[in-house]
Parts: sequence; C-alpha cells; structure tokens
Amino acid sequence: MTTMTEAVLEAVDIDAGYGGTIALRGFAVRLVPGRITCLLGANGAGKTTALGAIGGWVRPRAGSIRLRGQDVTNRRADARVRAGLGVVPEGRQLFPDMSVAEHLQLASRVVDNGHPIDYVLQMFPVLRDRAGQSAGTLSGGEQQMLAIARAVVQRPAVLLLDEPSLGLAPLIVGSVLHTARRIADAGTPVLLAEQNASLALRWADDALVLENGRVVLRGSPTDIGRDLRLREAYLGSDSTGSDSDRSPA
Repeated sequence: MTTMTEAVLEAVDIDAGYGGTIALRGFAVRLVPGRITCLLGANGAGKTTALGAIGGWVRPRAGSIRLRGQDVTNRRADARVRAGLGVVPEGRQLFPDMSVAEHLQLASRVVDNGHPIDYVLQMFPVLRDRAGQSAGTLSGGEQQMLAIARAVVQRPAVLLLDEPSLGLAPLIVGSVLHTARRIADAGTPVLLAEQNASLALRWADDALVLENGRVVLRGSPTDIGRDLRLREAYLGSDSTGSDSDRSPA
C-alpha cells in the first residue's frame, strides 16, 4: 500500500532516444502524492522524450520505471494507462468530430475502475456545459481542459502533462495550471513538462531543468528561479512574476 511518503512513480537512470540518437541520459524523477514536479528546458532539451519514456511511447535504452510498486519499464503505453498512468499529450490529440461526452466515454472504457463521467464533468464545469459539443468547435483552452478530463476519467495514480501552454493565451494557461494544482492537491502527483518556466514555477512544488538530455538543475521552484543560469536561459525578463499570477482565469 502506498503511503504519503512513498513514490507513486519513480524513474531511475533512464537513457532514451530515437533511432540511433540518445536524447535523454541518466534521467531520474520521483513523484509523490500531492505535488507538482515541473520539467523545464528549451526545445530539444529532452522534456518530451522523458515523458515518452515514462508514458511508454519511447522505449528506454537503460534504467527502470516503477509505478505503484510495479516495474513498468518494458510495458506498452496502454498497459501503463491501465496500471494507473494518466497522459495529457502535447497538442491535445483530440478527435475533432467526437463530442466531449464521447471522448470521456471512450477513455473510460480503457480502464476498469475509472471515475463516472458525470463526476468528471462536475470537476470541469465548462465541459459540462458543452458535453454534446464536438471537440473541434471548442476553444483552445476548452480543448486542453478536455484533454485533461479525458485522462482524469481514468482515475490515474499519476498524471503526465506535456506542454499545456502550447498555443494558449497566458490567462488561459493559468486556468489550466490551476486545474493541475487541484488534481495534485487531491492526491495525484503531476509531472508537468513546460517551456513557460516563469509560469510553471509558480504552481510547482519541485522542479528539474533539462539541457541536452541531462538534468542540470534540480530543487525547489524558489531555488531554481533564483539560479542565474536558469533565469538567463529559460526565464527571460519575466523571471520574477508575482504570486498574483497564480490566480485562475
């Protein structure tokens, strides 16, 4: 039985890549209930490869991944979902002609003990009001909420969230990250891969910075945000944003 101090998911010494290229070396992360861990880095730093190795769509060349005490290193992506891994992919990957309710119904069939769809729609009021609407007619922010709800309906033990700010206005991103915070506060650890470091650090509990496939910084958001190299490389001029930016849209 998992306690609040045990890792729900732990990845150790992961090497991964594509073809003959290693894009991730020695990656390690430990996810515990109630916390958001943000994975930061520029384009090509290895963020999506790290999530892919954990999620099962990139095969690790070395290392191990344990989910709720089970070794899932060599399991397929669908088996990891059934074992408790929730995935919100970059670009959302919705079916434009399928309704909100149909997305949730389809996702719920993948697992045996998912949340009732009505329960999930109560968590996402904007989707409840659009349950019969096709995904292709939703706004970008609504589509991102649907992608998250599609994972949440499967009652995941861990949630992977890949580049949720992509293509969204800053206020909408704040609302999305507020949702991630609510999910973490309810007990589900979240691994958030994000380029918008300035905003992500305001919502996270722990942070890792990837550069050329390796973790070069690891620590609290406060410590990471103060690091001069990170501020210059990733945070730019908006590295000292106020706590008021944590207010949901």
